[in-house]
Amino acid sequence: MPEKGFAEAFGVTEEARAKINLALHVTGQRADGYHLLDMLVTFADCGDRLGFLPAKADAFTLSGRFGETLAGDSGTNLVLRARDLLREAVGVLAFPVHIHLEKNLPVASGIGGGSADAAATLRGLMRLWGMSLPAEALAALALRLGADVPMCVESRPLIARGIGEQIEDVPDLPAFAMVLANPLKGVSTPEVFRRLTTKNNPSLNLASGLTGSAGWLAMIGAARNDLEPPARQLVPEIAVISAMLQGRGALLTRMSGSGATCFGIFASMVEAQEAATALHGTRPDWYFQATETISGGM
Repeated sequence: MPEKGFAEAFGVTEEARAKINLALHVTGQRADGYHLLDMLVTFADCGDRLGFLPAKADAFTLSGRFGETLAGDSGTNLVLRARDLLREAVGVLAFPVHIHLEKNLPVASGIGGGSADAAATLRGLMRLWGMSLPAEALAALALRLGADVPMCVESRPLIARGIGEQIEDVPDLPAFAMVLANPLKGVSTPEVFRRLTTKNNPSLNLASGLTGSAGWLAMIGAARNDLEPPARQLVPEIAVISAMLQGRGALLTRMSGSGATCFGIFASMVEAQEAATALHGTRPDWYFQATETISGGM
């Protein structure tokens, strides 16, 4: 991170919130190979941060616990791809920019880090360049960057269907105290999908009139992440880390996305923070983060 405070160092800043798949149902597969999904998604108050400044020439810098992981990745980094696609769309308005990414989330961990970074880049550059795109055009551009990017542009509780582009707000979803946990071992998303035994599973159906955390927890508990069983085959630590969360009193545990991050929902932030501290003491080489998700009425 720059020596000055983040907000002071950069004229425009954006939060790239961690994306949490509370439920993920694989409901089919298209002829082009893309899987059809039903996902209940929320976003946490932790994540990466991006800063933007006008510059004489384009620049990209990194900091944060996981910044070194992306060093030398300029050819495929979603932040730079987002910058270039947006510049292509807006033309002369897009002057050179210095982008700084504070990478606080594990890379390729099932909580949308790269997709959230790309979405934050789109939002931040539109502010810096003093322009905006119509909602449909922005969503189409985001989808070119990846199936998760349109929902990360929204960055609020939602249901996403199709390959992730069909988005519906969930205004009644409450906030949850949560611990995110990752063994910092990579899991191959393509291999997870290849290991799925059934690709036409029941869709996600939200009960009407859900109220309060207890009702939502019951509904989420009855849902699934269809990618978790094959991910556990590839990375046995997922089962270990889920058991660790349960052992610290989590009301509900599940893997997010294609893994390997798991989440545990706790009764309060105090309990979540105590659990994260204890788990970090047990495995300081793994990633544990107490956080709170945003509510649908944010």
